[in-house]
Amino acid sequence: MEPEDILDDNSLSDLTTRFDGNAIMAPALPRKAVPKDRFPALFATLKTQTYHDPSTRGPGSHTIRTIAWNPTGHLIATGSSDRSIRIWNPEKPQVKNSTELRGHTGAIQRVAWNPTKEAELASVSTDGTCRFWDVRTRTCIASIPLGDEGVTVGWASDGSLALVVRRDDLLIPICLHPDSPPTAGKSLPQSVQTNQTIFNPVGSPTTLLLTTGEGSVKICSWPPSSTTAAAAANGGTPLHHSAQTPSRSTTPVPPGSSASLQTLHTLHAHTSACISLALSPTSRYLAIGGSDALISLYDTHDWICRRTLSSLSGSVKTVSFSWDGSYIIGGSDEGTGIDIAHAETGEIVARIETSMPAPCVSWHPNGKYWIAYSGDPAGLKIVGAAGGGL
Repeated sequence: MEPEDILDDNSLSDLTTRFDGNAIMAPALPRKAVPKDRFPALFATLKTQTYHDPSTRGPGSHTIRTIAWNPTGHLIATGSSDRSIRIWNPEKPQVKNSTELRGHTGAIQRVAWNPTKEAELASVSTDGTCRFWDVRTRTCIASIPLGDEGVTVGWASDGSLALVVRRDDLLIPICLHPDSPPTAGKSLPQSVQTNQTIFNPVGSPTTLLLTTGEGSVKICSWPPSSTTAAAAANGGTPLHHSAQTPSRSTTPVPPGSSASLQTLHTLHAHTSACISLALSPTSRYLAIGGSDALISLYDTHDWICRRTLSSLSGSVKTVSFSWDGSYIIGGSDEGTGIDIAHAETGEIVARIETSMPAPCVSWHPNGKYWIAYSGDPAGLKIVGAAGGGL
């Protein structure tokens, strides 16, 4: 049985402060946002750049499974079914200007950049390892055995922790230390299918969101601790204590004790599995992609679903917000085309025509309305990288 939520309605405002950019620290926007009425015409001027990987030898030989921009948007990483990771400079599409990272012996499942370091990358693979890379030197600085295939990896916003999800729904926190190699913490088995996780967007990790195969998103306190259940039973909640900056330690559970995540709140978002998650850069909205081909947008002020986007044809593998949080896209491995929706209204304001499904989509993170996507046999494509008036 899943634990009951420990928050009443009055306490949800406290939970909101973990995600609401206005309540915590609204990030400074690098440029003025383009309004909805002007966006379609300006976006239409953007030209698409193709990044052809020489490993491609035919259909399916180099399927891109994951893409990720680094924090500044100066680099973009792809991970592929042929076990390779490639780092591209989006302004230099020639392969001679890219960097290949080799070391995994299985298909790459997910790549993710350290949000505090522009050249540190984490990757998980079907080979059962999580690797950490310094892309400047093209070296693997650490390889952590997982015991089974890794499905996804995500970072805490302060770069102190990477969290891996295995295919058997076991969570493995990996602590990163300034003066020593990364170390795996105590694993956390989950009773339901877990597809993606994200931490609170600012500061040390205090809250973790998990998608489940039951159509819900669990909002849990972090770090896990054997004392959380006792605290809740005594009428206290870790939520209030977390108003103070917590310790950077992410593995407080003593050896041999039972560790678990404490569910603070549950969003019953979809009628089938929740697959993907994204928090808008302003932290106003949480986007949840489901296997029902829908994207639900939750307002983090009150955790109510404000609107649902229904233009996709299949399971929503990825969701992504533009750098200003104004626009949202979803990626699917069914159907063709990428619809761009206005987050505040749900209106489709533009569309990228594709010849194949585009399961991986990602907006540029820092002031550009560029969109990177996978699925084209020619390789990675980035709308905007070849020029335009936006």
